Amino acid sequence: MSEQQQQAYNPQAIEEKWQERWQAAGIDVASDAEDDTRETYYCLEMFPYPSGNLHMGHVRNYCLGDAVARYKRMHGFNVLHPIGWDAFGLPAENAAIKHGRPPAEWTYGNIAQMREQLKRLGLSYDWSREIATCKPEYYRWEQWMFTKLMEKGLAYRKEAEVNWCDPCHTVLANEQVVDGVCWRCDTPVKKKNLAQWFIRITDYAEELLNDLDKLSEWPEKVVGMQRNWIGKSAGAEVSFKVQDSDETLDIFTTRPDTLMGVTYMAVAAGHPLAKQAAENNPELAEFLEACAVMSTKEADVATMEKKGMALGINAIHPVSGELVPVWVANFVLMSYGTGAVMSVPAHDERDYDFAKKYGLNIKQVIKSESADWDISDAAFTEAGILVDSDAFDGLASVKAKKVITAWLAEHDKGEERIQYRLRDWLVSRQRYWGTPIPVIHCQDCGIVAVPEEQLPVVLPEHLQPTGGVSPLAECQEFVNVDCPTCGKAAKRETDTFDTFMESSWYMNRFTSARCETDMVDAKAMQKWAPVDQYIGGVEHAVLHLLYARFYHKLMRDVGLFDAEQVSSEPFKSLLTQGMVLLDGTKMSKSKGNTVDPKDIIEKYGADTARLFTLFAAPPERDLEWHDSGVEGASRFLNRVWVLLEKVGQTYQGSADAKATKALRRVIHAHIQKVTHAFEQGFAFNVAIASMMELSNALGAFEACDAQGVAVFDEGVNALITMLSPLVPHFASECGERLGFETVAVMSAWPKVDTSALVQDEISLVVQIQGKKRGEILVSPDVSQDDAFAAAQADESIAKWLEGMAIVKVILVKGRLLNIVVRPA
Repeated sequence: MSEQQQQAYNPQAIEEKWQERWQAAGIDVASDAEDDTRETYYCLEMFPYPSGNLHMGHVRNYCLGDAVARYKRMHGFNVLHPIGWDAFGLPAENAAIKHGRPPAEWTYGNIAQMREQLKRLGLSYDWSREIATCKPEYYRWEQWMFTKLMEKGLAYRKEAEVNWCDPCHTVLANEQVVDGVCWRCDTPVKKKNLAQWFIRITDYAEELLNDLDKLSEWPEKVVGMQRNWIGKSAGAEVSFKVQDSDETLDIFTTRPDTLMGVTYMAVAAGHPLAKQAAENNPELAEFLEACAVMSTKEADVATMEKKGMALGINAIHPVSGELVPVWVANFVLMSYGTGAVMSVPAHDERDYDFAKKYGLNIKQVIKSESADWDISDAAFTEAGILVDSDAFDGLASVKAKKVITAWLAEHDKGEERIQYRLRDWLVSRQRYWGTPIPVIHCQDCGIVAVPEEQLPVVLPEHLQPTGGVSPLAECQEFVNVDCPTCGKAAKRETDTFDTFMESSWYMNRFTSARCETDMVDAKAMQKWAPVDQYIGGVEHAVLHLLYARFYHKLMRDVGLFDAEQVSSEPFKSLLTQGMVLLDGTKMSKSKGNTVDPKDIIEKYGADTARLFTLFAAPPERDLEWHDSGVEGASRFLNRVWVLLEKVGQTYQGSADAKATKALRRVIHAHIQKVTHAFEQGFAFNVAIASMMELSNALGAFEACDAQGVAVFDEGVNALITMLSPLVPHFASECGERLGFETVAVMSAWPKVDTSALVQDEISLVVQIQGKKRGEILVSPDVSQDDAFAAAQADESIAKWLEGMAIVKVILVKGRLLNIVVRPA
């Protein structure tokens, strides 16, 4: 080994060297060439929000994806592994308010800083495809798409009840309302009706639900969460006429068999009937105001105290004609269904509790088929036999659902219906730092989509938000515009898109990131889509992944790619990685328990940081950070570095062909194990543990002849090659020192020599009366008789058979020999 090879491992020096070489060689750039016949592989991690600094969660996520991408390159794939920035959003506005800087300035500065941090980790991104969603060349196509959806009737504007914060002058998502107040300014939040933009995701509910069956490589938990979110229910829509009125209360129920047990109706605080009744009832008006500031999260509504007031009006039961009192209740939401429900307290726990609290009638109409039920103690919520239900008495619940629904349809009082929990996607926000909605409001022409030739509608980047009204609404040069239809003075829409819009199609834009003539290039989509491996946090299991699935189908349906050639689903396989914890708690700046990746890289090198995050836990499990683990990863790399000194060296002693053969078997057994770990769920922790074992076996071996040297060198070369996807700088440097013909990260993955795995002898455990009494060396295909003879010939085992009669001998091939005895 030369003096150069014996130099100490210096990660900082070699990492910068190899990053420069990789960039110069362009080894990470995906090929779009039509004559490139290699099989393609598209690996993508959920792109980051440019907050300014990487945290260890980022490091773990991106190192997982990088290991996958590098592994596939080593198997000869043409790999697309892009990166970009989810750059619009509320944090930039908050930072702008805090620091007195425009969001654009803050965002672009953070992008530059995080780009350098990602490069410092040695991640194999195709930087030629880098995108930032705040750039007009990106969001112009999002605007174009929205105008196409308007043409198809899939995008529309309507009044909707929203959470409104006066000081922030914006709509808040349910998740941003904490205990009835704004999460940012602690001001009580109001319910308010505003004109909002929506996209009809409900038109795709059935396809989104059915296509979940195609996602066999997604975690079952995520598929289940999406299935529940879409929430398909079969039941009946029932119309209750309002007494002395032309109005009706239309409700949906999955239990039409309980219809005859309705004893009151409940409507939401925002329902027109409730508002009308409150006009002359101050107490009721006060109750509605209290409901307007309560949380509308489903989890909160489910656990809060149920409250209500009678409206002083009645509905008419569609079958019996009986009068049913109408109440307003805080557990009914306008955002779900029609904002009204039929209440059957005898057969619904929530309705039962409400009826008990307010002294409302409880009428049992279903009885148990197998036991008596005391309705005075609790609601009976199971299926059963109908009672006290007039013509429907005696029917079983399953049949009664069909019979009652048919009766309602025959009398024009209801119909069979499928309902989804899913609601249309509200895509407008009263925010500045986002994509402008491409719409013009004209007094004469109404709502007019911005023509394609006038796109993009560029967001002015110099504006400074203050926390109140969006500066976009006050920017006259932006707002004032001529109507593209009639030419008269008009106004631009000043709402911007929900940032989920940008992140719902970026995976497709990466296939042709520089295309200037279309949102995506159809040939590029055919070549690369769908994403083969998508990686990100489980917190995105519903909204982002659902919207991305939906948007992909929208792109198909406006003709952007061939439905015959490209999958209807954007992500083939999904890996949801766990969080990084410190002392059992998620790392958070607010909690002061973060570990700065920069400190780890400066002290140990990027490869040590990469190795620890990949080794400390399976990808899908949470990772507990501990400094000793980082130090252990560093020591392992140094042990491998020292192995290089033994390459090509011989030692004094007699050649041991058996030991050499055993080492080669160990080498190829570990190649097999590591390959399997990569292929089956990317179990990098298992792969690394196997490579540590291989390193130990190599370190303990001393070659005493040319054959021994050759096998040792084969083992070291295989180890370095297999380390390449995980610690690419280290492996590339070792490969160069070992004389690799190709840089290690582009070398072919080692192949298993199955002949090397064949063993001449195996160790067989011998048990007598269930207790281990020794081991014997036998051939792998030894017969039971021969194995027993070998056991008898072994003195340490034979002594346990003295004075015993053999009852039974059992051979478990390759594992053990069990001998059952009794006194002779």
